[in-house]
Amino acid sequence: MSRNDDLPPSPHPSVDGESSPNPPGSPFPLGATAMPTGTQFAVHAPEAEGVEVCLIDPQGGERRVELATRTFGVRHAFVPGVRPGDRYGFRAHGTWDPHSGRRFNGAKLLLDPSARQVTGGFGDPAASLAYVDDPFGAPSSVDSLGHVPVAVVRAPLTGPDRPARPDVPWDRTVLYELHVGSFTARNDAVPENLRGTYLGLTQPAVLEHLARIGITSVELLPVQTTFTEPGVRARGMRNHWGYSTGAYFAPDPRFAAVPGEEVEEFAAMVDALHAVGIEVILDVVYNHTCESSVDGPSISWRGLDAPGYYLLDGRGSDVDLTGCGNTLDSASPAVVRMVCDSLRYWVQEMGVDGFRFDLASTLGRPGGWRFDTRAPLLTAIAVDPVLSQAKLIAEPWDATGAGYQVGNFGVAFSEWNDRYRDTMRGFWAGHHGVRDVASRLAGSEDLFAGGGRLPWASINFITAHDGFTARDLVSYQDKHNEANGEQNRDGTDNNSSVNHGVEGPTEDQSVLDARGRHVRALLATLTLSTGTPMLLAGDELGHTQAGNNNAYCVPEDTPAADAWAIDWDAADQNMIRYVGRLLRIRASAPTLRQQEFFTGRATPTGRPDLVWFDSAGTEFDTARWNDDSIRTIQAWVDGSDVRSYASDGGRVDDASSLLILHSGGPAEITLACPSWSTSRFVPVLDSANLDGVPSDTVALDAGSTISVTGSTVLVYRSAGR
Repeated sequence: MSRNDDLPPSPHPSVDGESSPNPPGSPFPLGATAMPTGTQFAVHAPEAEGVEVCLIDPQGGERRVELATRTFGVRHAFVPGVRPGDRYGFRAHGTWDPHSGRRFNGAKLLLDPSARQVTGGFGDPAASLAYVDDPFGAPSSVDSLGHVPVAVVRAPLTGPDRPARPDVPWDRTVLYELHVGSFTARNDAVPENLRGTYLGLTQPAVLEHLARIGITSVELLPVQTTFTEPGVRARGMRNHWGYSTGAYFAPDPRFAAVPGEEVEEFAAMVDALHAVGIEVILDVVYNHTCESSVDGPSISWRGLDAPGYYLLDGRGSDVDLTGCGNTLDSASPAVVRMVCDSLRYWVQEMGVDGFRFDLASTLGRPGGWRFDTRAPLLTAIAVDPVLSQAKLIAEPWDATGAGYQVGNFGVAFSEWNDRYRDTMRGFWAGHHGVRDVASRLAGSEDLFAGGGRLPWASINFITAHDGFTARDLVSYQDKHNEANGEQNRDGTDNNSSVNHGVEGPTEDQSVLDARGRHVRALLATLTLSTGTPMLLAGDELGHTQAGNNNAYCVPEDTPAADAWAIDWDAADQNMIRYVGRLLRIRASAPTLRQQEFFTGRATPTGRPDLVWFDSAGTEFDTARWNDDSIRTIQAWVDGSDVRSYASDGGRVDDASSLLILHSGGPAEITLACPSWSTSRFVPVLDSANLDGVPSDTVALDAGSTISVTGSTVLVYRSAGR
């Protein structure tokens, strides 16, 4: 091992006035920037007494080069001869004072926080610990080289012009949350070597399925490089979902068909989806890192500038707002810069269209205190000229009560609306009446109307990765998470789930019919509500996780095909056709996806924009709204003043729509007949039928009485349009 023996001396002085042994390069951009004759390295480490870039040879040895120049708290240097494909890490030297948060330890090889590609895995877990026995005790002298992942120097992507971005308007957006590995790992229409990979999503059968059901935007569970948490690794498991980020700029190599080609393959996936008009949204985790609490490993940020990256208390321990051991400090300039640099990289270089921010409330709690929509990081994202043009979706809570902020983010953000999920699950499970259902159907104005926000700010969902699948929601009364190795203690117990008389799998056709009807009602409600619908990938296929509502991990050596993968051979073809019909109805009915809230405004025809009726066709009064025994609600939406716009900017009009939700047993329902409404209604959806096609499509007179045999969603359109 040598330090600088074969590098020529440099006349460039350092900022501190000391002689620098190699050219200073530039402090920006951070990371490794390949140039014709070498590579420029720059890393944020303002309190380090010294930082070295460690160039790792094919045999695993290293050559250390000091980053002798310090500018703006960044250590940097240009190193001749370093080429794309070369591996490297950093070593930071300085004070070991854990009680102040300073944990410099030159024995630990640190991953570049700006690494564009990562390779290698973990060896001895103890080698990555910066301490010996106590995180506030003596530093460890064990070298972690060979026991931790390292970064790879990357050249910028090159190639032909990429397809144009779809730029799907918010009111036409249909989100589809999927796990890259699980989605195609058991799809026989995908070549075996591509199953469970980025390239698996580029295959014709996959693209055709997404187009067939009407998806406009895929929301990918984390694809930034993930490292399994120490506690999960200790149980012999690996993190499956990916909410344990180890590198914010690097595509996760676990989804590469060819190891080392993950950057190119990720870009190819984005291009293939864009070519068929589908956007790519990334689920990103800027609230915590894989380093866990202070007793966790020193892999990257902790060893470079723990007080600058993390929220720490007065004793040097991590403040945990995330339930994951640590919390990134959203008020820190280092964090603001890292997050915004990362987001811009994914948009500008990798081509993605937007982001869903995991536990986003932490991004708006400077210093860990109360939530502020004008917090530094949220403001930086919202005003950035690149990021402000992307789709921005917040998960508006964290692991604390103070972090629950549904409806409180700024105008730049849409939000996951768990109030929608809970209300609709509860209604269709028979747990409550229609009062809250009306608010959620109409876009949750009570939550999102403030500050100039629009209905699409509400990301409506019934199921997501975190919780039961739709099939399991109607098949299991209780969670069954034993496979996670936590004695079924993990995962929520508040599911509003029902099993229709049998817990889990059954061959009883009456039970299966009831379950299918329940799922169809849930999905119809979701896709036809005002706001932005998000479907969980596989719900249209009948995917099950055997009652596991927290499928975040699998045994370490589990192949992708057995890691909660969707079973395409067992796909419910009727449900696929049904969901496709739902989304075609939504796309063709601007009344059901308006861009302004309903306010009872007078339309050009003099009619109210939205009126609610009960099963007798009588308009709701206060007493009826508060009667939780009522199981039927009808929404009449006037089509003469649709607050949506065509692609050329012109206003659109539409037929009026009548949406009926009935959660209960057999009933008689009188079609709502306001004196100023249309005289005839055409049936377009009946969720009681497997494909959603009404048994009779003959127009009905307003005021007609219809019979339903159980829980049902019905859609009618005014005749003549």
